[in-house]
Amino acid sequence: MSSEANPFESLREQVDDAAAVVDADPGVIERLKNPERVLETNLTFERDDGTLETVRAYRSQFNGDRGPYKGGIRYHPAVTRDEVKALSGWMAYKCAVVDVPYGGGKGGIAIDPADYSERELERITRAFATELRPLIGEDRDIPAPDVNTGQREMNWIKDTYEILENTTAPGVITGKALDSGGSEGRVEATGRSVALSAREAFDWLGRELAGSTVAVQGYGNAGSVAAKLLDELGASVVAVSDSSGGVHDPEGLDPRDVKAHKAETGSVIDYPESDGVTNDELLTLDVDCLVPAALENAVDGDLAADVAADLIVEAANGPLTPDADDVLAERDVHVVPDILANAGGVTVSYFEWVQNRQRFGWTEERVNEELERVITEAFDTLVDTYESNEVRNLRTAAYVVGIGRIVNAYDQAGNWP
Repeated sequence: MSSEANPFESLREQVDDAAAVVDADPGVIERLKNPERVLETNLTFERDDGTLETVRAYRSQFNGDRGPYKGGIRYHPAVTRDEVKALSGWMAYKCAVVDVPYGGGKGGIAIDPADYSERELERITRAFATELRPLIGEDRDIPAPDVNTGQREMNWIKDTYEILENTTAPGVITGKALDSGGSEGRVEATGRSVALSAREAFDWLGRELAGSTVAVQGYGNAGSVAAKLLDELGASVVAVSDSSGGVHDPEGLDPRDVKAHKAETGSVIDYPESDGVTNDELLTLDVDCLVPAALENAVDGDLAADVAADLIVEAANGPLTPDADDVLAERDVHVVPDILANAGGVTVSYFEWVQNRQRFGWTEERVNEELERVITEAFDTLVDTYESNEVRNLRTAAYVVGIGRIVNAYDQAGNWP
């Protein structure tokens, strides 16, 4: 796994690649390569033993031309200022690609949540929510879950904000539990859009998804849901992995059983009647479809030369470096980019926000139907853009779509002062 590529520089390079096709002033393009503002703060909280600890936290607001900033909050020791800047940029373009009226934001705390008790995590989360209070709001910036966060943390942030503001504002954050204003279908939304993107890509390429082989690197929420749904569509999930390692069975794994095994043991490794593989070995398995669903920079240029899959569907944000994109494009390996493939999370977050503002809930059937419509329409637009422009890959085509929509919104509003 590559750790050398700076994700923010990768984002800027991706924007430059697309800018050659977009009719926009160079000054506007430069504006769209940098966040509007970044909060960097130190959170001091009390450990269970009474000692004090200080950790670093960030919130980047990349672009708000199309609506309120929107993006997740992750808890991971590798969180950095440049990482959240990149993630907030990817979020801005992701929202534009699927035509959700949001801008891009992202946040994170540089911790390993496994090192803290639940009460300590609540103190950390509420301390961060207090720092975020001046920035967030139903019409300003709407956080959501990301790596190592979920409904629990979102509920804490909502509660802290509502207490400090002396109000009720369920739309201040998404990814909440159902009884706290969450949406049906939100937990599976990211993995569902990955599966839908894979289905559409196979159809575009004139191939059958049923009977194809799939490897999934990263078996958290997005990876495990994508694996389950791809299995339901008839694909054979032959390998999965997490941070501890992976398992491989050429005859196919049962994604639900693997998830249960991980819940019981803490990892997918040692799953019965399977062979162990490393993460790099999984990424280079001879499969029809590869789903990177872990962290950014999973595949660099060197590893890309050994990737055997014909199609890659990005469930993670930024799993391929620009060098990897170059190598894969030369080898005619198609990549459905993260800013479309994993956009189910922000799409259903938007649905959740709409429900919160209307104080009216949707059924899971309606949520999933609307999500499928958004993803399939966005995929069709992506393919049309790819086929009608001289761009090197689907990723560049996605940025052409996203940048074009943001530039249009900027031009329509005008620059002030």
